[in-house]
Amino acid sequence: MNTTTRRRALTGTALALAVSTVLTACGGEDSSSDAEAKTEDTASASPAAAVKDPLVATFDGGLYILDGETLKLGKTIELAGFNRVNPAGDEDHVIVSTDSGFRVLDATGQALTDIAYQGAKPGHVVRHAGKTVLFTDGTGEVNVFDPADLGAGKKPETRTYTSAEAHHGVAIELANGELLSTLGTEEKRTGALVLDKNNKEIDRNEKCPGVHGEAAAQNEAIAVGCEDGVLIYKDGEFTKIDAPDDYGRIGNQAGSDASPVLLGDYKTDPEAELERPTRISLIDTEKKKLRLVDLGTSYSFRSLARGPEGEALVLGTDGAIRVIDPASGKIEKKIPVVAEWQEPLDWQQARPTLFVRGTTAYVSEPGEKALHAVDLATGKKITSVTLPESTNELSGVVAGH
Repeated sequence: MNTTTRRRALTGTALALAVSTVLTACGGEDSSSDAEAKTEDTASASPAAAVKDPLVATFDGGLYILDGETLKLGKTIELAGFNRVNPAGDEDHVIVSTDSGFRVLDATGQALTDIAYQGAKPGHVVRHAGKTVLFTDGTGEVNVFDPADLGAGKKPETRTYTSAEAHHGVAIELANGELLSTLGTEEKRTGALVLDKNNKEIDRNEKCPGVHGEAAAQNEAIAVGCEDGVLIYKDGEFTKIDAPDDYGRIGNQAGSDASPVLLGDYKTDPEAELERPTRISLIDTEKKKLRLVDLGTSYSFRSLARGPEGEALVLGTDGAIRVIDPASGKIEKKIPVVAEWQEPLDWQQARPTLFVRGTTAYVSEPGEKALHAVDLATGKKITSVTLPESTNELSGVVAGH
């Protein structure tokens, strides 16, 4: 879920430091300097100095923790396997999906904690209404907790629910305590159900083939994607919004509390080894209508985000971020950030990734081992940094939460 955040102003001193960081990185300094100390995969590693509004980027073999203002590389944590990262929902922590389950990283303190949710194939991490929800695909288990409790250093009090069958799913807890969770098996996914505070089923809808992904819009309209549109849950009722094509898959979505319109991808070829779509979907959860917008470029599942005023943001393979008015579908501006790129066939392979926090867009450029910070208001780069290795996923804490 997108959380309304504020961007802390970049002071003249910080900007000077940012420029210095770029020059140092471009000069090819050794990444094993004191400021870029490495730690092994252990929760007991000695704590490092706190990092301001940290970002976390994954690379093959570990995690980079960076200062959110200057992009200065802090600590490198070695962590084997294919790891994924998501905001935990507070100012300090990030959820890391590892081979063995979800682990909690104290990004501000630059150390993995002892808090873990074990289980095969850890999947979606969702933040909404002050709660964080983890879905473990290999077990079908859902864990819900208040991210504010992570600061105590021990596993928070957790609500749990286990799906009837394990599947690649997602869940979200609403402000009133209802829990929406997907339905499916390893072979087939069909829709979603809703549970009350006591995990008693109160509603379900199984008219959402291939259900995947979720997002929340203004006034708590919750959407999950289908292979033929989207399924909306709002005010205690499910509503299906059909795609204009028989096969119109909306598998990835981005929502904003500032807009009733959701941003989604849009694919129409069920036989493609990898479809590189050039259209995105805008789903109006109030009018129950779906609009398609042609971008003139393709994009990937790591290209979608929302701006501070609800703007729809898409990072295209032409290297530019498109800023789209979600109400009209008009592309208001294009912000060039990285070089032209192509989405790899394997979804686990690195590609430019967009992460937005407040008015700052962070964009990785794996081909150059680079990371850029862009001011969405002006369209200008704030700073850039070159890292020791190419990065894959990119995330961070919720600044000013």
